[in-house]
Amino acid sequence: MRRLSQLAGIPVTQLTGVGPKKAHGLAALGIHTVADLLMHYPRRYLDRTNQARIADLAIGDEGMVLGTVRRVQSRRTRNRRSLVEVDVGDGSAYLRCTFFNQSWRASQLKAGTNAVFFGKLEQFQGRRRMTNPVVDLVGDRTGRIVPVYPQSEKAGLTTWELGGWVEEALGRAGTFLDPVPDDVRRRYGLVDRTAAMRGIHLPESAGDHREARARLVFDELLRIQLVLVRRKRRLEASAVGVAHRFDGDLVGRFHQRLAFPLTAAQARAIAEIDGDLASPVPMHRLLQGDVGSGKTLVAVSALLVAVQGGHQGAFMAPTEVLAEQHHLGIRRLLDGLTLAAEGDNLFGERPVRVELLTSRTSASERARIGTALAGGDVDVVVGTHALIQEGLAFRSLGVAVIDEQHRFGVEQRAALRGKGTAVPDVLVMTATPIPRTAAMTVYGDLDVSVLDELPPGRTPVTTHWARTELEEAQAWAGVRAEVAAGHQAYVVCPLIEESDKLEVRSAEETFRHLGEGELAGLRLGLLHGRIAPKDKELAMDAFRAGDLDVLVATTVIEVGVDVANATVMVVLDADRFGLAQLHQLRGRVGRGRAPSWCWLLAAGEEASPDAEARLGALERTTDGFELAEIDLGLRGEGTLMGAQQKGRSDLRLASLRRDEVWVGRTRDVAFCLVDGLGGLGAHPVLVEEVALLLGADEDDAPDDRTAFLFKS
Repeated sequence: MRRLSQLAGIPVTQLTGVGPKKAHGLAALGIHTVADLLMHYPRRYLDRTNQARIADLAIGDEGMVLGTVRRVQSRRTRNRRSLVEVDVGDGSAYLRCTFFNQSWRASQLKAGTNAVFFGKLEQFQGRRRMTNPVVDLVGDRTGRIVPVYPQSEKAGLTTWELGGWVEEALGRAGTFLDPVPDDVRRRYGLVDRTAAMRGIHLPESAGDHREARARLVFDELLRIQLVLVRRKRRLEASAVGVAHRFDGDLVGRFHQRLAFPLTAAQARAIAEIDGDLASPVPMHRLLQGDVGSGKTLVAVSALLVAVQGGHQGAFMAPTEVLAEQHHLGIRRLLDGLTLAAEGDNLFGERPVRVELLTSRTSASERARIGTALAGGDVDVVVGTHALIQEGLAFRSLGVAVIDEQHRFGVEQRAALRGKGTAVPDVLVMTATPIPRTAAMTVYGDLDVSVLDELPPGRTPVTTHWARTELEEAQAWAGVRAEVAAGHQAYVVCPLIEESDKLEVRSAEETFRHLGEGELAGLRLGLLHGRIAPKDKELAMDAFRAGDLDVLVATTVIEVGVDVANATVMVVLDADRFGLAQLHQLRGRVGRGRAPSWCWLLAAGEEASPDAEARLGALERTTDGFELAEIDLGLRGEGTLMGAQQKGRSDLRLASLRRDEVWVGRTRDVAFCLVDGLGGLGAHPVLVEEVALLLGADEDDAPDDRTAFLFKS
C-alpha cells in the first residue's frame, strides 16, 4: 500500500515524457512530485455523452462548449487595452469569445484549434458572446468523461498531457494506505482513498466524481482542523498567562467618558474579551468587524484592563501611516484619563501614558521610550515592527493587540509575543469580514467576536459605478462640489508609475493630469509607498489638517486612515481591484456625519463578468459580511487559505461556501481524534500527512498566520 509521503518523494521526471521543458512547466503549476500531480485535481469535466452545443445555451447561462476556432483577430480598444476576438463553431452555431488584456490568446488559439470554452453567454450587437472565458485545450482525447485540468498555457502544457501523466501515476501507485479511521469513513459514507483518487481523475460516471470529491474535500478540511484543534488544546494545557483583575475603575471611567454609548455589539465583544482576560489561560481572540464598526474602542478597553491591573498594553500595526493614525486616535480616546500615581507624585494621580514607536522615531526618542517601557512608566505603546526590535523590553506586557495581523511575518509576531514575562493576552483585529465557514477554517483555533452594527454618527456611503465618460465627468464634478462645501476627497490609483503591461492609471500621472485638468485649482497631495517617509508624513499631516483638498494615493490608504472630513472617494480602474479591497477603500469615507460618496471608475463595456459582479455588488450594498460571502463565491475554492509560507499547501478542492457542512463535520472529527485515546499519536499516517501538506509537526504551527500565538 502506498502512502502519500512515498509519492511525495518521487519526482515527476520519472513519468514518461516529462523532460526538462515539461518539468519546468509543471513546476510553474507547483507540481514537482507525483504526489503534487495527483493532488492537481481537474477543475471541470467534459461529459462527451451529454455534450452541450452552442445553439442550446441560453443567454445569461454559464456553460461549457467544445468547439473549433474558425477566425482570430487582435486590436486595441479606445483605452489602449489589447482585445482578441476569437470566433468558435461546433457545427450547431457560432460563438465569439473576447479576451481583454490577453494578447497571447491570438497565438494560442489559432484557426483549427480544438478547445473547451467556459463562461457566461451574453448577447452583444446581435451575436452570441463570452467575455474572458476560461479556455482549456483538450485536443482529441477520447472517453465518456474527460477531466479538464488547470493548465499553464505559457509553459506549453495541455490538459491531455496532464491527464496522461496522472493516469500513469495512478497505475504505478496502485492501492493507497488510508489515513482516516474506518469508523469515521463509515459514519459519513466516505469512499476509501484509492477509490477517491481514481474517481476524481478517471471517473466512469458523475456519481464516481461526486463520491471522490466528497472524500477528498473531507481530507483537506480535516487536515486543517486537526492542526487548529491540536494547537488550541496544547495551548489550553500548557500556556500560563495573566489573570487580570477587575477591581479598578479605570475601564468604567473610560466608558463613561465616551461621546456615544457602546453599541450592543461592542458591549457583547467587550464582555467576551473580559471573560478571557479574567482567566489564567491566555486569550487568543479574533475581533472582526466591518469598517467603522468601532473595533479600536473595543481594543482600547482591553488594553485598559491590563493597565488598571498594573500591566502594559501594546498595539501593533502593519504600516507607519496606520500606526500613527491609531496613536492619534487612542490618545484622543484617553485624553484626560488618569491613574493612581506611584512614588513621589504630589498630585496622587497621573495621565495614562501612550507612546508611539516606529522606524521614524529618532534614536534618542527610542532610547527614552525604551527606558520608560522597561520601567513601567509607559502604559500603552503603539507601533509597527519597531516594537519587536532587539533590546526593547516591557516591565509587564499584559495585552497585545495585532491590527490586520495577516500583514506581519511569523518571526515578527513571535517576537512581540515573547516580550511578556508571562504569555500576554492577544487580540487579533481584522476589518475584512470573514464568512462563518471561512472563520472556522482560517481562524478555527481562535475564539471569535463580531461587531455587526455601526456606532452612532457613522453615515452610510452612496456608491456609484461610473461606466461611461459622462458618468466619469459627474464623479469629478462631485469632487469639486464636496470641496466647495468644505470637505475633502481621495483619488485612488492601482499603480505608482505607468506600466506597459497593465494599461491602468498611475498615482503620479494622475496627480499631474488632475492638477492640470478636472481638478485644476484645488490643493492636491500625493501619497504612495515610494515617497520618502518624511514627505509621506507631511502629506498625511496636511490632509488631516485640511490644508489639502484632494489626496491622490495608492492603496497605502486602504486601512486605518481616518479623516472624518473626507466625504468622497474616486477609485480609478476599479475593475482591477478585489471586492474586499474596494470595500476597505470605501471605508475611508463616511467616517463623519456628512453624506459621503464613492465613485468606481471602470468602462462598462470592457469589464469582465467577475468585475461586473464585484462592482455591481458594491453599488448594491455596504454590508461587509454580505460582500464577504459574494467575494467567497466569486473567488472560488481555496483562496482564503492563500496567505501561506512559500511551499505550503492551499485548499485545492474544497470550497468553503459549497462545502460548509463538511467544515463542521471535520471540526467535530478533529476534536474526537485529538481528545481520543492516545491523541493524534494513535493515527501516525494522518499526522504524517498533516506534516507533509501543511508543514506542521507536534512543535510547530502549520502556517505563518498565528504561529506567534503558540510558539514558546
